[in-house]
Amino acid sequence: MKDDAVFVGLDVAKATLDVAVRPTGECWQVPNDEAGVADLTGRLRGLRPALLVCEATGGFERAAVAAVAAAGIPVVVANPRQVRAFAKGTGQLAKTDRLDAGILALFAERVRPTPRPLGDEASQLLDALLTRRRQLLEMVVAEKNRLGFAPRPLHRGIRQHIRWLERQLGDVTDELARVIEASPVWRAKDDLLRSVPGIGPVVSATLLGELPELGRLTHKQIATLVGVAPLARDSGQLRGKRMVYGGRAPVRTALFLAALCGRRWNPQLKVFYERLIAAGKPKKVALIACARKLLTIVNAMLRDNVAWCAPDLALQDSC
Repeated sequence: MKDDAVFVGLDVAKATLDVAVRPTGECWQVPNDEAGVADLTGRLRGLRPALLVCEATGGFERAAVAAVAAAGIPVVVANPRQVRAFAKGTGQLAKTDRLDAGILALFAERVRPTPRPLGDEASQLLDALLTRRRQLLEMVVAEKNRLGFAPRPLHRGIRQHIRWLERQLGDVTDELARVIEASPVWRAKDDLLRSVPGIGPVVSATLLGELPELGRLTHKQIATLVGVAPLARDSGQLRGKRMVYGGRAPVRTALFLAALCGRRWNPQLKVFYERLIAAGKPKKVALIACARKLLTIVNAMLRDNVAWCAPDLALQDSC
């Protein structure tokens, strides 16, 4: 990037968008509606920023991000935890919308995260369906937990709600299958993924929707991205315990469930799991190792466009 490059921080709220520009220090606020987004895009076109960074806010940022990206401006939707850690590292402990926009602009200028292409409409629909399915599952579990402690007169209403939630869950799961079936690319990838023992329709849909980088990165990069690569915790002569941390929790959860099934029915994972247990590894450590092994396998399968067919497939990922 040029030395005189412009960087923009965008703090998103439900009603407003706060903008900060570096290195000029210019700040302004617009409504988070169609007119405000159009005004924002017009002013940014004149600035020609090298990068715009905003935080993920659960959906309030989607319209602004889509409009800015359509205007040809590189956009990064950053992890709020990472941005907050950066703010604390700079000594900025106070938090307001205007201050947050300034921190995002500084984050863009100093860290310069790499922009990722935004998903198309079908990809956004798949992501929304996966999110809705997780929400329904959480509500079903919560209601079943309440059933165990609620007074008896409330049981009928809770059971009715559980049945309704389960019907909604089934409808969303069916819609997921229809969305994948409607896309030739996703259908082909889904066939490859589901050829692996231990991977079912939900895990396959999660990998397709939540991990579009699958098959494009090396096995080490994809493991770090998902959060199944053990991270070092060393300092001086201290050698800390390696632990997994961060990454994409929905993908990691799906892989853990697939590994839980695969340790029994996938011959490759079964041998690997039993070898780790025999070596004295805790069961959860062995399962996470199986999840990483499974991720390496499917990453190589999608990279090479081959289905599961042999026990030694993709173990030797040379990337």
